[in-house]
Amino acid sequence: MRNKPLFVTGIGTSVGKTIVSAVLCEQLKADYWKPVQSGDLDHSDSDQVRRLISNCRTIIHPETFRLNLAASPHQSARLEGIQINRDAFHLPVTDHQLLIEGAGGLFVPLASGFLMSDLITQLEAEVVLVVRDYLGCINHTLLSLHALATLQIPIRHLILNGNFNPDTKAIILEHIPAGSSWSQLPELARLDQGSVSNSPIQIAG
Repeated sequence: MRNKPLFVTGIGTSVGKTIVSAVLCEQLKADYWKPVQSGDLDHSDSDQVRRLISNCRTIIHPETFRLNLAASPHQSARLEGIQINRDAFHLPVTDHQLLIEGAGGLFVPLASGFLMSDLITQLEAEVVLVVRDYLGCINHTLLSLHALATLQIPIRHLILNGNFNPDTKAIILEHIPAGSSWSQLPELARLDQGSVSNSPIQIAG
């Protein structure tokens, strides 16, 4: 039976979802898909993942929506006269594990009445939740975990990205649901194919 897609989301913006996605694509030899790219079209997340992986198996699938403004997708789409709707999203056809990277966190709006969490549910994916240590991250992490549980979205893995205060780490790990795993990605001294391929993140394929 083919593995369910893995959907990489974060507790907020700028927590390292794309770096984590590259690491997991390299480890699992998984395909990569960013359904919505909002801003940075000349240096997109797909471009960054392509640059950071070294295996020959991963396929980078094209985005469904490419939006110019670096803002919430619903705002970017409205300003460009584009309507994002549920029916536009279809899983890429592949025999590989598929890794999907979201934009922002769980409740980022794609359109009126259509949140990122709705897309995760529609795609029947399991979540990889990326957490970074900053003031407020405990609250954001526990809120994300609670939301996923309430929405009955399975949490496959939690990744602590970078260095963590021991007390913060301990509290977060107390709340990981049974059946979910976790790992920590140390702060990378450099960001290149070598550091990505040698990452200690472990997640079963």
